[in-house]
Amino acid sequence: LMGHNIAPYNIHGGKSVPSVKTPDRTRMEEGEVFAIETFGSTGRGHVEEDMECSHYMKNFDAPHVPLRLKRSKELLRHIDNTFGTLPFCRRWLERPDGGSTTVNGQNGKQTRYL
Repeated sequence: LMGHNIAPYNIHGGKSVPSVKTPDRTRMEEGEVFAIETFGSTGRGHVEEDMECSHYMKNFDAPHVPLRLKRSKELLRHIDNTFGTLPFCRRWLERPDGGSTTVNGQNGKQTRYL
């Protein structure tokens, strides 16, 4: 659970902003973009993950893995064409438009913003 820098088409760009003190001396550089994620806390310094995952994204550096099932190939093709490496949630996939209007506007055309 931490903030992170954002690179083009890569929401987790490699640099992290920890929510607790660490010995890491990494610095933010001018022109970099960061997402600073806040989390409610009791202040006890303990994190417990107990909820279902709410969002997904393809790993920016993931190698190609051949899929066997036709339905799996169709789903991956849809994710590639609609979201690329940007995050999405399951309910977008379950919509009649597959989430393309949510992400890409009324015409469903892929547009990259970064």
